[in-house]
Amino acid sequence: MSDVPGNLKYAKTHEWAQREDDNIIRVGITDFAQEELGDLVYVELPELGRKVNAQEQCAVVESVKTASDLFSPVTGEVVAINEAVADEPEQVNDDAYGTWLFCIKADDLSELDALMSADAYQQLIEQ
Repeated sequence: MSDVPGNLKYAKTHEWAQREDDNIIRVGITDFAQEELGDLVYVELPELGRKVNAQEQCAVVESVKTASDLFSPVTGEVVAINEAVADEPEQVNDDAYGTWLFCIKADDLSELDALMSADAYQQLIEQ
């Protein structure tokens, strides 16, 4: 069973979001997602400065099994990308919640309220 940290918010598309200071949202994929994908071999991150809308496709992860689109949990601007993951995508397999992919400066923090709690996400992945 996947671990689902209670301090994060979750999208139905299996991204996690963590609020940082100054309206920055740190984004990664869930442990459940990386287990389903298998060994990651490539991560395509969004460009710095890119404006994204909530639920907009903005990145891609590829595994030995398949490729999967990643979606922004909030509207805003990409202000950081984790270049180390681009070089070593297996970091996500090793520690899905400790390995962020990109950060967005959110235009509207209330969009986080639309995301699922850990309990709601746990129910989703158990279905």
